[in-house]
Amino acid sequence: MRRRSLLIAVPAGLATLAACGDDDSGSSSNASDSASPEASGTSAPPPPKIVDGPLPAITAGTKFGEKPTVAKGSGEPSKDLAVKTLVAGGGKAVAENDFISADYLGQIWQSAKIFDNSYDRKTPILIQLAQGSIIDGWRYALTGKKTGSRVEFSVPPTWGYGEQGSEQAGIKGDDTLVFVVDVQDTFNARSSAQGKKVPQDDAALPKVGTNTDGKAPSIEVPDADAPKKLVAEYVLEGDGAEVEAQNSVLVQYKGVLWDGGKEFDSTYGRKQLTSFSLQQVVKGWAQGLTGKKVGSRVLIVIPPDLGYGDSPPEGSGITKDSTLVFSVDILAKM
Repeated sequence: MRRRSLLIAVPAGLATLAACGDDDSGSSSNASDSASPEASGTSAPPPPKIVDGPLPAITAGTKFGEKPTVAKGSGEPSKDLAVKTLVAGGGKAVAENDFISADYLGQIWQSAKIFDNSYDRKTPILIQLAQGSIIDGWRYALTGKKTGSRVEFSVPPTWGYGEQGSEQAGIKGDDTLVFVVDVQDTFNARSSAQGKKVPQDDAALPKVGTNTDGKAPSIEVPDADAPKKLVAEYVLEGDGAEVEAQNSVLVQYKGVLWDGGKEFDSTYGRKQLTSFSLQQVVKGWAQGLTGKKVGSRVLIVIPPDLGYGDSPPEGSGITKDSTLVFSVDILAKM
């Protein structure tokens, strides 16, 4: 089942990042043909009762970060949401509507058939614990857990894929699902890059604030001619993996016009992080973030030919042939 992840969708209100003229980039090249724990699109059921079992034993790969081997379910599964923390992490607590980065394995209780796992792909899932973005069993099981935790839980159809199941994944409408999830990190509207400060010595370039408190950084545009070529410079240099051209990223950002410094878009103002594929944004964003490290804040100055040129999005506040200035915090990639 091809992922219809919010990671590759440009959310409403983010027209300023959507690429123009490209209608063939509807899916990230990282998308899997297997099932992911994304919501089926049906209306949400009432909250489940959370119990501590029964749950199948993990017979191998018991450590956090190891691919687990999970036994077949014994007897009838709970009709409630059974949740157990196998490894208690000491990191940040996950809240509903947070984005999480996690490795996971999912299998069917009755048969122990694995329908998806991220361990073999060597790429954690990056997804929001929000209604409509992920099956409800994940939202209820993981909210309140701390990063660094391994959580096992069983999800009855009511809080999984419902009576319709998932034919492509081999999940029937009466299947209870078993998940083992290693919660690696969590992000929300207060998240910020935490990299090392990099000197901003070029007086011809904008200066970006270095605060790491989750508030919008300042952007001071110089009284000078805009550069003709793309600029992509570290403000805070993180120590994470480098972003590749085919990746999706989770970011905080703020955008202003070079001429006048007027803000035209910001995740900080919306109090909502944004995720997208680099294949679905204007060339200046894709080129500017490729090769940069996760955990960094990056100054990107985009000339018109790598931005919107003479066709800016209607109502965006961007005029024709505008040079755009962005501060971008790269929080995670997938």
